[in-house]
Amino acid sequence: MSALAALPNVGKVLENNLIQIGVETPEQLRAIGAQEAFMRIRTQVDQGACLHMLYGIQAAIDNVPKKLLPLEIKDELKVFYNTLR
Repeated sequence: MSALAALPNVGKVLENNLIQIGVETPEQLRAIGAQEAFMRIRTQVDQGACLHMLYGIQAAIDNVPKKLLPLEIKDELKVFYNTLR
């Protein structure tokens, strides 16, 4: 199991996406942040990456299950996501 896979919400798909954008450790993920990681995934790997993946990335950074992300954070991420359409 990789260090990324040990984070909450990081399954095989997200782990592979992160590795493909050059993020191989939790520290690297925290350094670039959820929005930048998501943008890289969206532009380099999976143009159809969804809002729930963005939530999962943020929750992995925060080291909590996705369902425990605060509503304010989800709202901020949703606004960001909607700007990408």
